[in-house]
Amino acid sequence: MPAAQPAEPPAEDLPEELTRLAALHGVATSYRPSPDRTVQASATAVILALAALGVDADTPGAVRAALTARETELRERLLPPTVVRWEGGGTPDALTALPAGTRLRVDTEQGEQHDGVERLPSGVHRLTATAPDGRTAEAHLIVAPARLPTPAVRSYGLLVQLYSLLSRRSWGMGDLGDLGELAAWAGRALGAGFIQVNPLHAAVPGAPTDPSPYRPSSRRFPDPVHLRIEDVPEFAYVTDPERARTLRERAGRLREGVLEKDALIDRDAVWELKRDALELLHQVPLGPGRRADYCDYLAARGTALEDHATWCALAEVHGSDWHRWPEGLRDPRSAATDRARRELMDRVDFHSRLTWLTDTQLTAAQRTAREAGMPVGIVHDLAVGVHPRGADSWAQQRYFAAGMSVGAPPDAFNSRGQDWGLPPWRPDRLAESGYAPFRELLRGLFRYAGALRVDHVMGLFRLWWVPEGRPPTEGTYVHYDAEAMLAVLVLEADRAGAVVIGEDLGTVEPGVREALRERGVLGTSVLWFERDWTGDGRPLPPERWRADCLATATTHDLPSTAARLTGAHVELRDRLGLLTRPLEEERAEAAADTAEWLEVLAGLGLLRGTGGDTGTPTEEAEIQAVHRFLLRTPARMAGIWLPDAVGDRRPQNLPGTWDQYPNWRLPVADAEGRPVTLEDLAASPRLHALIDVVRAAADDAPGDAGRGRGDVRDD
Repeated sequence: MPAAQPAEPPAEDLPEELTRLAALHGVATSYRPSPDRTVQASATAVILALAALGVDADTPGAVRAALTARETELRERLLPPTVVRWEGGGTPDALTALPAGTRLRVDTEQGEQHDGVERLPSGVHRLTATAPDGRTAEAHLIVAPARLPTPAVRSYGLLVQLYSLLSRRSWGMGDLGDLGELAAWAGRALGAGFIQVNPLHAAVPGAPTDPSPYRPSSRRFPDPVHLRIEDVPEFAYVTDPERARTLRERAGRLREGVLEKDALIDRDAVWELKRDALELLHQVPLGPGRRADYCDYLAARGTALEDHATWCALAEVHGSDWHRWPEGLRDPRSAATDRARRELMDRVDFHSRLTWLTDTQLTAAQRTAREAGMPVGIVHDLAVGVHPRGADSWAQQRYFAAGMSVGAPPDAFNSRGQDWGLPPWRPDRLAESGYAPFRELLRGLFRYAGALRVDHVMGLFRLWWVPEGRPPTEGTYVHYDAEAMLAVLVLEADRAGAVVIGEDLGTVEPGVREALRERGVLGTSVLWFERDWTGDGRPLPPERWRADCLATATTHDLPSTAARLTGAHVELRDRLGLLTRPLEEERAEAAADTAEWLEVLAGLGLLRGTGGDTGTPTEEAEIQAVHRFLLRTPARMAGIWLPDAVGDRRPQNLPGTWDQYPNWRLPVADAEGRPVTLEDLAASPRLHALIDVVRAAADDAPGDAGRGRGDVRDD
């Protein structure tokens, strides 16, 4: 339950002691939406954020007591809960501050014991400090590589929302079979180096399901709705083949509705069919080899998987909102939950097996991508948080801040701020655990990811906490130990040999991009936003773009390139009543922005072909020029939004809408709005023309060319 709402003094009257207490717990009392403007946080936001961290600040007396306790704790402790040491770096500040003569012992995760912290293997170890006066302290010691290695080659790849790309074999939405086919084709035929997909995390069950992949039930486990049923080996041995045939016929009608009858992608209908099919599969005994593989998976994922499957089983009985379950079941460690788990053992096994099957197909997709010659393979997306009623918030509830939601403060684009409805992690409990939940999450994703895109990567540094029941304008920033969060990210990515891409768009705190770059984490650069914001505001020339990034023309939350070039995105927002200014004013601004970029493209000699040499460039020629520009920059990765390759003008998601627009439910379509299947895509002249442009641009890029595969190598 949220803490009681305190009376709010005027912002300018924020007491000094409250300000000091907040600073000691990482709670901000002000923020800067722009370099020339500082906004004071409200006392309400600060007091409620402290309450969510277990600190009573409701009264002046409580503030003084909490301040004294915190200052005493910090003064007397030998070590913080977690210490970070970068390989090849100096001694951590926390250790240099220890009293002279303090003895250090490290018990490594490899089972070795060391005196001191030099020459330690990477990992998360146990550090014990013994001071000369007899005081002792223990801490988690994270030893991480100084930085992730730079990708060996510059490469281009495809960006796609997996559900939106149907084949003639999928059951009403794109699936992991389609992902494997796309990767094999794009790697072998197009020379692509990667495929980036939307988050494939497990969704909260129950119709209607929230279609957004960014509000999952669990980030730790994938969603079986993405399974290709026919690729599960046991499907060939179902005991009721007639029922299986009926399910496939229903799936065919669902697929045809989307591809031929203008129906929206219906995730709930797809899941209903696949769940019925998976119930059939669950009746088929696993062969000895498959059984051994399944048992290995159960052992590897341990309690985390058991909790996830238990939540899924309980949700079938009591509904998906665990806050409304019988009281004893709200605690994953209670006797009542243990008893229910035993009673529902068959359902727990069912959901465990579904998770294993999905993990297996995800792993197969990455293997297929690498075998097709992709240097990276599948780029998976890590959502910024989880649904407050989902599996992770139940199983890991002690790590989440009760009564709080993640969002964004008011800015130039949204004067009311944003509330994303995601409970934030508690930084204090993460540190106490040695960041175990974050490590476990990353390790699971890196099982099948060649690279990981971290949504809102700024959240490793701070998050905007919005108190429950309050508008986003009444939130405040809470800081995390960014060094520790980065160390865990680098450690787990290095172990997996994976690339990390941070989504660092929007308002970014000073120093964040520099810290990410120092550790080898790539950023994200979108063409339309790359301007000389500290100078004349003009489009940034390609040579001035940063190298350590994924460069794209658009994202899933932005208009397609065709829409932006034609102004269709303004017309769409006008039809939906989303404009805050007169239509003509919006049109004029959008047209001026586009014209300025087209002038740059023409000046660089990039607007050519498909009418570009003989008259007014066509829309297709302009899209090709945009991608020539991306390959002219030093960006280590260049992404092609798959709908751009076929002229789709519709956004996959239109922020600020719910039921006014079919967010997350549209298939990839051509310029006329006709759905494009995976098979159509492979034969698309427009797509192949764009890829030819990209490959030629890659060969012409500064430095070594791609040597026939579209990769641009850095020697």
